Amino acid sequence: MNKKALFSNAGLALTALGLLITVVIISLLPRIRIDLTEDSLYTLSDATRDIVANLERPVEMTFFYSEESVAEVPQVRAYGLRVQEMLREMVIASNGNLSFEIVDPAPFSEDEDRATAYGIQAVPLAAGREAVYFGVVATDPATQTEEDAGVYQAIPLVRPDQEEFLEYEFARLITRTLDPDPTVIGLLTSLEIDGGFNASLQQATRAWAVMDTVRYMYDVQRIASTATSIDSAIDILLIVHPQELPAQTLYAIDQFVMRGGRALIFVDPNSDTQTQIAVNTGDFRDSMSSDLPGLLQAWGVQYDATQVVTDQERALYVTLQPGQRPVAHLGMMGVQRDGFANDIVSGQLQVMNMSSAGALSKAEGSLTTFEPLIQTSNNTMMMGTAFFSEMGDPTLLLDEFVSEEQTRFLAARVSGRSVSAFPDGPPVADDDANPAETTSADTHLSESIGDIGVIVIADSDVLADRMWAQSQQVLGQRVINAFASNGDFVINALDNLSGSTALINIRSRGRYARPFTRVIDLQRAADERLRAEETNLLQRLSETEQQLTALNQNNGGTISPEQNAEIERFIQVQTDTRRALRDVQFQLNAEIDRLGTTLKFINTALIPGLLVIAALALAWIRSRRRKLAVRQ
Repeated sequence: MNKKALFSNAGLALTALGLLITVVIISLLPRIRIDLTEDSLYTLSDATRDIVANLERPVEMTFFYSEESVAEVPQVRAYGLRVQEMLREMVIASNGNLSFEIVDPAPFSEDEDRATAYGIQAVPLAAGREAVYFGVVATDPATQTEEDAGVYQAIPLVRPDQEEFLEYEFARLITRTLDPDPTVIGLLTSLEIDGGFNASLQQATRAWAVMDTVRYMYDVQRIASTATSIDSAIDILLIVHPQELPAQTLYAIDQFVMRGGRALIFVDPNSDTQTQIAVNTGDFRDSMSSDLPGLLQAWGVQYDATQVVTDQERALYVTLQPGQRPVAHLGMMGVQRDGFANDIVSGQLQVMNMSSAGALSKAEGSLTTFEPLIQTSNNTMMMGTAFFSEMGDPTLLLDEFVSEEQTRFLAARVSGRSVSAFPDGPPVADDDANPAETTSADTHLSESIGDIGVIVIADSDVLADRMWAQSQQVLGQRVINAFASNGDFVINALDNLSGSTALINIRSRGRYARPFTRVIDLQRAADERLRAEETNLLQRLSETEQQLTALNQNNGGTISPEQNAEIERFIQVQTDTRRALRDVQFQLNAEIDRLGTTLKFINTALIPGLLVIAALALAWIRSRRRKLAVRQ
């Protein structure tokens, strides 16, 4: 076909027809998909694709979704479609490893009993609305029998406020289904975070509240501060305020991480908790700071154990003595939502309280990825620990403070390939001049086998009860009332680190919902009408009940014909009002559906049609110009 024929009316018509046929073919082939959304919402990450495509055995996914009930709630209905699309994308990428079904549990049905058996309960969307099911279950069919549902994992409620982490939650659900064994935490600490014995009082001390939660969710093994090996059964190292660890212990930690072990590490330039313990027991040390010499640097983290962050904007107020006015303590800070990264570990936190924390940054020349999780404001100043420990009055910090106008990072995630902090092999033991034993491996690793997974927090006081929780005894049980999100951060971090490397590498995504002002205006107008009519109904109900009560008291409980007529009138009013409420909701959905149909027509027919017309018009104009040019 020559150029003239291509741009003729017939040629353009054939081109338009070919485009239409192509669109139809693509719509019929679900594996051919193009994601044109702003944040690539429907494009799975490589990590998720790796997880679902390499499952050991098939997994069945079930979305318990009250589709008919949410049909009258546009926002929930849109989010339900988002969940379905995400699950379908994972099924497509799984190469047959995943299957997916949607179940709408009708009341008193077998499907409802099935949902209940999986721990999924119907929840009301709002006062006066019908409760709906909105949960996802992953099951291992290889473990199912006629009498037993087998191994399964469930998300009882897929919450819209955690939409950014939807992909991560589903990937985690699938991996946990095939690997349900509890995670083993190895605890190494110089503090009595897991309970101990107070020699001065000759009595045992309770574990910190955070450890009660950790032990409830995970298996915990204690690791001595002089350990030369790490048990192969341990999945995650929880290291809290490590002080003066011998080289052999540092080497054991290093090799654990090089072999793919995960680590959650709390270091501290100045432990207020340890200082308070020393005051009470007289057990003073030369330094109240902690570090992992050489290890953090090798893994890509720069940390100075002699410097404390002070933050004027996030400073907490403390009372020095009863009856005195609270004063700002620049060394104690309350980090609000704007200080948390949009990460599965920190993205949903509300506030975290920290005390005399240090600062973290990416080590120069490091090849690992350094991702901040918690940060200060930019109104900060670094102060030496010597000055800080000697300071008894926090108001002195105000006198010394001069803002350096720099944001500091208080917690960070480190991932990627890393080198060992011991490039020359195991260190020589102090006692027998023999190399330290390797940890469950005979060969030394000078670099990591795969990507490492380490989360570092430059504060250990963040775990202390006084910073985030109050506990009390209720019927012999310890009840923890949290006033900050410190404990949530620890559990989120351990939960994230307990997954595979691919799972850890799944990042948060954008949100499906976009401000749709027309729909929002329709919903707001309908809600105002609904509330007004509901208020009138409740007011009429209250007035009628009062009238009936008064009549019953005056007439000894007998019902007169007038009272009976009043009751019948009220019942009719109630019926009419409820019908009006249903009509308002029906009209709302009808308007939204009409709007959606119009938008679909514009996007799928009108715009392409206009483009074709414009192309034909342009071709006709060019053809006319050529003909005029020939005549001239």
